[in-house]
Amino acid sequence: SIASADMDLNQLEAFLTAQTKKQGGITSDQAAVIAKFWKNHRIKIHESLINQSRWDNVLKNVNWRVDLKSQSRHIDQINTPVAIVEMELGKNGQ
Repeated sequence: SIASADMDLNQLEAFLTAQTKKQGGITSDQAAVIAKFWKNHRIKIHESLINQSRWDNVLKNVNWRVDLKSQSRHIDQINTPVAIVEMELGKNGQ
């Protein structure tokens, strides 16, 4: 639950304090070790959970523009906006 909640250090301290006060909970030494480990590895653990929760493709880049015709054989085509969207997809983790 520490990792899934992506707890900051204040939340972690409150959580571990509650765990030490629980019947059959953890010791203060165990809480200190968990806190130190989380402080040193929180970002790596969070990134790993994100990568594991993604499915196949991810959005790598988006480019877009809106074009307007300023000249045309047919008057009704002038100033008609056309949106062009380019999306680059990639595999998870690449």
